[in-house]
Order: sequence, then C-alpha cells, then structure tokens
Amino acid sequence: MATIASMLASTRNPFPCFREPLYPGSRSVVFRRYLEPCGRRTPTIPRFIRACQPPDKVGGEGGVSASAKSFHFGNELLSFASDNFLPLALVTGVGMGFANPTLGCLADKYSLSKFSTCGIFIISGLTLRTEAIGAAVKGWPLGIFGLASILLLTPSFSRLVMLFQLQPQELVTGLGIFCCMPTTLSSGVALTHLAGGNSALALAVTVASNLLGILTIPFWVSRYIAGGVGVSFPTDQLFRSLIVTLLVPLIIGKVIRESFKGFANFVDNNRKLFSRMNAICLSLVPWIQVSRSRSLLLSVEPKVFLAAIGIGILLHLSLLAFNALSIRILSGLSGDYNSKNSKGNGTAVLLVASQKTLPVMVAVVEQLRGAFGEPGLLVLPCVAAHLNQIMIDSILVNVWLRKSNASSSTDVKTA
Repeated sequence: MATIASMLASTRNPFPCFREPLYPGSRSVVFRRYLEPCGRRTPTIPRFIRACQPPDKVGGEGGVSASAKSFHFGNELLSFASDNFLPLALVTGVGMGFANPTLGCLADKYSLSKFSTCGIFIISGLTLRTEAIGAAVKGWPLGIFGLASILLLTPSFSRLVMLFQLQPQELVTGLGIFCCMPTTLSSGVALTHLAGGNSALALAVTVASNLLGILTIPFWVSRYIAGGVGVSFPTDQLFRSLIVTLLVPLIIGKVIRESFKGFANFVDNNRKLFSRMNAICLSLVPWIQVSRSRSLLLSVEPKVFLAAIGIGILLHLSLLAFNALSIRILSGLSGDYNSKNSKGNGTAVLLVASQKTLPVMVAVVEQLRGAFGEPGLLVLPCVAAHLNQIMIDSILVNVWLRKSNASSSTDVKTA
C-alpha cells in the first residue's frame, strides 16, 4: 500500500509512453497517440514552416512569377503616368482629334475651349495663396522684364521666321504672326504651378501681357508681316473677351478661396489633384484645334508640314535660350540668383515669356479676313507650334521636378 501511495503521489509519469496532453482541448488528438506503441511514435510536425525564398519566387532557380511581373509592371506604368501626366494628356488630346474629329468639332461648336480656359483660371484663383501675391510683388523686376520680352522683344523674332521659304507660304506667315502674340492664356500658368515656380507672378504677367497685347499686336503685325500696310483689329472685342476669359474667372476663384476657409484647406491639401484638373483642361485646347484642322493637316504635303513644325520648334527653343540668358544676367546683377524666391520668379518668367498664345492668334487671323492668305493654312503651323511648346516645356518641368526630388532625398540622407 505504501508503494502504491508513493507512486500516486509522485509527479513523474510512471508510463513514459502515455504522456499527458499539453493542452486541455486537444485530448481527442492526443488519445490517438496514446494507442500508438512506444517504438512507432509519429514524428512531431514543426509549428512554423519557414520559406527558403521570397513569395514571388518559384522553383529553385530564383525565377519571378508571372503575377509578380505583371504587378511590378503595373506599378511602373502608374508611376510613369503620374510623373508625366501633362504630356500624356496632351498626346491623348492630339490622338483623339486625329482619330475622331467629330467630338472635337462639336466641342468647338459649343465653345468648350473657352470654358476650359475659364476653368484653368478659376483653379488658379482657388490655389492662389495671399502670401504668393506678396511674392509676386517682390518679383516685380523679373515681371517687368517678362512683359518687355513678350510685348517688345520677342515679336522681332518674326523677322527671322519670315526668312524661310515654304510652299504654301502661309505656313511661314502664320508662324510670323504667331511671334507677335502675347503669352499663352493658360499653359504657362499651369506649367509654372507644376514646376513649383511663382504662380502668382506667372498669373500677373499672363493677364497683363494679354490685355496690353491687344494694343501692341496691330503695330507688330503691320511692321513685321504686312510690310507697313495698316491692318485693322477688333481691339474692343478682344479686350472684352480677355477680361471675361482671364480676369473674371481668376477673381471668382480667389473670392471662393477667401470666403470658405475649409474649402481653401481642402485645396491646399489636394494641390496635386487640382494640378491634374488643370492639365485636363489644358489638353482640351489641342484636342479641339486638331479636330478642327484635321482635314487641312492631311491635305498638306508631309515634308512641307514637317519643315513648318521644325521652324516652330526652333522658334520656341530660341525664345527659351534668349529668356533664360536674360534672366540669368538680370538675377546675377541683383546678386540674388541662388535664392529660392529668385529661382521661383525666374521659372515663372522663363515659362510664361517663352510661349505664345494660339486662341488670340486664331481670333486675329479670323478678323484679317484672308488678307495674308488662307486662314486655315495660317493657323495650321501655329497649332503644331502651340503643341510643341507645351510638350517641350512640360518635359523641362518634369526634368526640374526629378532633379529637385533627387536633391531633396540627398539632403535628407545627408541630414
């Protein structure tokens, strides 16, 4: 009896083959083990299985699965589209105009381009901070140069353009008239905003140059294109149109921003979204213009039209070089070239002063009533020049943004 009592009191299991279950709820599983002989115990299964290779690898050779490849490609494609949204939007607009001009012509019939331009300036007013206006006032020296470049200096480039000889000659004459125009109504401001430049200064130069350009256009066209022959322009009509298209939407957007602080915070927190809305509105202009001119584009001999495109590209590159050199000299004289404000002002003036507007040029050609040739042929090379200047400048903006992001990441790593 004492022996049995001592065995029951012992904490050790006298039958090592019949072990107690580790967990109370697992008796049904453990009972199967109780019935196994001691010599035939099943090996225990490890609780964790560690993979030898990453989940996107298959086989022992380290190959990448098809799903992982497609996922990686999709991410790269979305990243590329996000980084190059504006050029892709413009190319899409041109492609849609060539593929199916019906919708573009219908949009032109209902003046959708005017609404898109108004939309761009409403968005510009919504995103215009009050402190940015003060920065624009501080950048007045470069702003004055921008106005002088647009209204007084760059129209003389039309003399160089008129030296080229093409058949039909209206292609060259149209580009000459294009040189005498003020800056673009929307793309310069949109690109300045994307590049992180002084958007307020770009807005001020855009509005002022287009309003004052109504007075300078007749003089330069008569001097450089018509050989001194007087040409009448609908000055009052153009002035009213620009007031309604540029100034009023800008004021509306700014009033909405100042009236609703919650909405202003929403705009500031979603500036990338509003920049893309700006780009979509901007892409409507080439879509409509290509749709209108598609039949005329196809009627021109390809090599002649390519030559006109080359002249337009050369013109824009010349304007960029001239303005960049002038801005660098002026900033160097002021001793403020490397400051952040100076770079923002220089970016704004460079983009705005190097572009020429297409809608005002079309309005001017329509009022000439065939005085310089076929209106469609006059406008045709300017449509291509308008697209090219936006494409070239958008590429420049993307390069600047990548360099800025690279330098920012380098500074963070250094810190």
